[in-house]
Amino acid sequence: MIATVKTVAFEGIDARPVEVQVQISSGLPAFTIVGLPDKAVTEARERVRSALSALGLGLPAERITVNLSPASMPKNGSHLDLSIALAILTAMQVLPADTLSNYYVMGELGLDGSVRAVNGVLPAAVFANSEACGLVCPYECGGEAAWAGNSDILAPKSLLALINHFKGSQVLSTPSISKACAPASYADFRDIKGQEGAKRILEIAAAGGHNVLMSGPPGSGKSMLASRFPSILPPMSAMEALETSMIASVAGLLENGVVSKERPFRDPHHSASLPALIGGGARALPGEVSLANGGVLFLDELPEFARTTLEALRQPLESGKAVIARAQAHISYPARFQLVAAMNPCKCGYLSDEGLACNRAPKCAVDYQSKISGPLYDRMDLHVEVAAVSPTELTSLPNGESSNEIAARVQKARDIQQDRFERLAADSGILVNAHADGELLTTIASPDEKGKALLERAVGQMHLSARGYHRVLRVARTLADLAGEEAIMVHHIAEALSYRRPSLMTAYQKTA
Repeated sequence: MIATVKTVAFEGIDARPVEVQVQISSGLPAFTIVGLPDKAVTEARERVRSALSALGLGLPAERITVNLSPASMPKNGSHLDLSIALAILTAMQVLPADTLSNYYVMGELGLDGSVRAVNGVLPAAVFANSEACGLVCPYECGGEAAWAGNSDILAPKSLLALINHFKGSQVLSTPSISKACAPASYADFRDIKGQEGAKRILEIAAAGGHNVLMSGPPGSGKSMLASRFPSILPPMSAMEALETSMIASVAGLLENGVVSKERPFRDPHHSASLPALIGGGARALPGEVSLANGGVLFLDELPEFARTTLEALRQPLESGKAVIARAQAHISYPARFQLVAAMNPCKCGYLSDEGLACNRAPKCAVDYQSKISGPLYDRMDLHVEVAAVSPTELTSLPNGESSNEIAARVQKARDIQQDRFERLAADSGILVNAHADGELLTTIASPDEKGKALLERAVGQMHLSARGYHRVLRVARTLADLAGEEAIMVHHIAEALSYRRPSLMTAYQKTA
């Protein structure tokens, strides 16, 4: 007899069906797991043996073969423990053969027979729901699985409780959806005095989903501005929240199984490695660009990141996906995030202050800023010089607008964009101007005649690439939305062009 139980393996955030097949046959006692298991799956033999022993059951003194089908797909993680144990119990005729035919099963076993929490329950629940099947998962993950809308979820605390449920001597209650997180408490823009230009650019970025590069001397407030940026972002849509939470679930970062509509804010240190930023490692886990999906990735001290790490950002910024290539598979994670970066103008940071600048200025600025490639600069929609605020200004300037006031304008612009994209590109998944491209961009961002003439002159004088040209149009579209205007006028184009980064060599020649 061959007993089968359904479980899943993960490729990115996508759950793939796996069939656990168990055969108990005559021969020398052995317990073999085949089907490309990793170390954690292979070690399931001892966890399953001890868990069954804790229930007073011993493995038969025969040959036990566990096959994980399809055998060509790598199997990773301890979440296969429970499915292996249930398949063995079915083969031993402890459970009827058809008991689990309509369930996908995942969970790690403790040596005492307890069912421990595992990663990836949310995407597994979504997949099981799409297959019109139930899900068996650990008790701690029941609230997470309930977010998928599946009404047939079993979340036992132990293997014994699950067996008793199937035998009718105990009833497992259906878990309820975990309560949503309280809204995150972000610092307020009201605390920042001065920096009106930087605030304006961050408002534009929030309204249209654009990337931002802030440059300025130490202590000018770049990090303070970035830390307040999430406070003006609108909450995520239901689909955005689900996708972002699925990434967090696979990474093991979904706290208490709670799906939140707060946009993620990730700020890795500049010593972060390429796999940490983009994703990878032995199990090809998501990196910071994917954990920031739907939210903000803040990179402080941008030139201090390794050159290869920064260059790896180019593809996710353009495509909205992080592709991890391995010999056995290519894994793709969503990575549609806003990049907010900050940097000093040079190594010492005081390029514009003759009293503090080093003796290599302004040549040091060219060397320092050249650590960032032209193609990466070209992907930054908005560039702002953040000047230092003097102590006198800090005491004399009034407080600025609050985050709530700015967020109201951002939300109004986002509503305009949502209505537009639902009308023109309902199935594209595009929600903000920064993601519009091709014919859609031409349709929504065609400037008036004066604007076209200005943009044509700027292409030659500013040496705009095709990418830069399109990014100017997207920013101009956002400026018009913030102003509540349908047409893109020449002043929108002019303001969008003012936010493009000037040529580094031109700036050097002016200061030399």
